[in-house]
Amino acid sequence: MYDLHDFLMPIDLHQLNGDGGYNDGQLAKHINAYETDIPDISDADVVLVGVGEIRGSGLDEGESSAANKIRRQLYHLHYWHTDIRIADMGNIKTGATLNDSYAAVKTVLAELLRMKKTVVLLGGSHDITLAQYFAYKELQQVIEATCIDATIDLRGESPLRSENFLLELLTSEPNLVKHYNHIGFQSYFVHPRMLETMDKLRFDCHRVGVAKENIEEMEPVIRNTHLLSFDISAIKNSESPASRLSPNGFSGEEACALARFAGMSTNVSSFGIYGYQPQLDMHDLSAKQIAQMLWYFIDGKSRSKQEAAMDDRHSFNEFHTRFTEVESVFIQSKRTGRWWMQLPDKKFIACSHADYLHASHNEIPERWLRAQERN
Repeated sequence: MYDLHDFLMPIDLHQLNGDGGYNDGQLAKHINAYETDIPDISDADVVLVGVGEIRGSGLDEGESSAANKIRRQLYHLHYWHTDIRIADMGNIKTGATLNDSYAAVKTVLAELLRMKKTVVLLGGSHDITLAQYFAYKELQQVIEATCIDATIDLRGESPLRSENFLLELLTSEPNLVKHYNHIGFQSYFVHPRMLETMDKLRFDCHRVGVAKENIEEMEPVIRNTHLLSFDISAIKNSESPASRLSPNGFSGEEACALARFAGMSTNVSSFGIYGYQPQLDMHDLSAKQIAQMLWYFIDGKSRSKQEAAMDDRHSFNEFHTRFTEVESVFIQSKRTGRWWMQLPDKKFIACSHADYLHASHNEIPERWLRAQERN
């Protein structure tokens, strides 16, 4: 086990809040934060970790203050979910080089994942997703990964790590990504051939318009995910002033819904929110947006505790269906209303009510078909 003191810096709550102080109802009074000593996280359900590394996006301004700006807004929000214990491990020290920073993120995250913790990474440019993946590689854990982003960062011709990191994440050997999902891409930012390549690899890409049309259909995608990465460029500029890439994208409420889906998933073990540059923010609105997404992530985490174990069949409604000569079973949780469907190998995967309706009308659900193609 590593001594995490070597990789982490404490946070100063007084500096975050000025002289205002916090009242008993606010999250600051209930987060076990690293101020002088690294907190005991044995009982923590959610662990926050800040990342200051932004050189991958072409910026060389030293360490970003993004994580602390987000904390400042988060700590003021009110603590509704008393069943969820939260710890804040402070900020990961930025290395002498970009690869040194990746190594530090990998080391800290791998240690927390070994402890079976759900980790939220705050700040940093989007290429920190690669370091996030390296932690799973360190543990030899096969994963499903999902990025929520307006662009697909596979631009091999770009010198910026934040624009090409998916190449290494998806093609390096040995590769432990058994499946990749992309949510919220905007077509005019993506070369058509790139989407053809993703489709040939059986990866699932969901255009922003399709995702917005029925945001609930993204819940099963995120439910199956282990590594989730959210670039704030996926949020439209009018809802998040620091999101400068596009006037279009997800609304603030939709971004919060996606974060809540992540909290509800018992598979999501790391959730990175990247790309926030405080100098581009106006009235701290993007920092407030991210803080509220984290509040909904905690809300989802609380809701996930209500879910029954899959083998407790008394807690699920069971539906036997037959579509195009295939027999399958759908189950629906009596507690949360969520759905799963059975594949021919008898494994259950997350699905939606719409998938059940397709099957009951003798149509093959696309989610079922894609899963079969990957097997």
